[in-house]
Amino acid sequence: MNESGAAPTDRLLDLFHGVRLTPTQRRIAHCLVQQAGAAAYLSAAEVAELAGVSQPSVTRFAMALGHDGYPALRRRLRELTAGGAADPADAGNALQRAVHAEMGNLDRLAGQLADAGRIAEVGKLLAASRPLPVLGLRAAAPLAAYFAYFAAKVHPDVRVLDDGGSLLTDRLEQAVAAGAGALLAFVLPRYPRETMDALREAREVGLTVVAITDSPVSPATDHADVVLPAAVGTDLVFDLHTAPMTLAMVVLQAICDATPAETQARLEAFESSATRRQLFLG
Repeated sequence: MNESGAAPTDRLLDLFHGVRLTPTQRRIAHCLVQQAGAAAYLSAAEVAELAGVSQPSVTRFAMALGHDGYPALRRRLRELTAGGAADPADAGNALQRAVHAEMGNLDRLAGQLADAGRIAEVGKLLAASRPLPVLGLRAAAPLAAYFAYFAAKVHPDVRVLDDGGSLLTDRLEQAVAAGAGALLAFVLPRYPRETMDALREAREVGLTVVAITDSPVSPATDHADVVLPAAVGTDLVFDLHTAPMTLAMVVLQAICDATPAETQARLEAFESSATRRQLFLG
């Protein structure tokens, strides 16, 4: 870490905090966050190519952040990522560094949860949705299933949406017809196109979209009413989803807290059934 004590990703996110960016500018911001280690050394043309935008868009992005052009923004990026004290996450071998990085992701998530009221409101919203559709496609599918497995013990009707295609729209419409008011979506890199299509369709049919995603500048922000960010680990061949999984369980806790009497009754009924059927060894 440098003298500020914050990781490069956090310092970059601070640049965008409170600035209203266009969808194109959010793509650029997301690209810089993803390339946090090298962002300060990329040219405007390289940033444009990585983000899939035009070079003038990068210049306008820099000006939206209060700089007179991209060179000034790049100087600011270099200041933010300048080396200082050694980061404990840099110690050890590659596997240890990956785990340390996940610990950092969890620390940042803990900081975000200081506003417990926001999570409580999300819990009330999702608890009131009967049924509760839970979307997770491709890499996000296991996380949606993990959440839904436990949520089904305290919520009367949880519906996992883990297949794309035209049937997904049918299932969204069926959920709304059955009384659903909200959708919980897990949106993780590499952001499947079909996930974005599903979020658009969910809002079109009247669902309030809550998205658990990896960054406040994720593409999901264009299509969600509530965005809950939790960073994804990128130090191994495949992404680590420790922080998003933790956040999923935090959201489930908020659902339980929103309906304590019903939650307790359902948990007791499950335990009684599990005992009668001898489901578990212990």
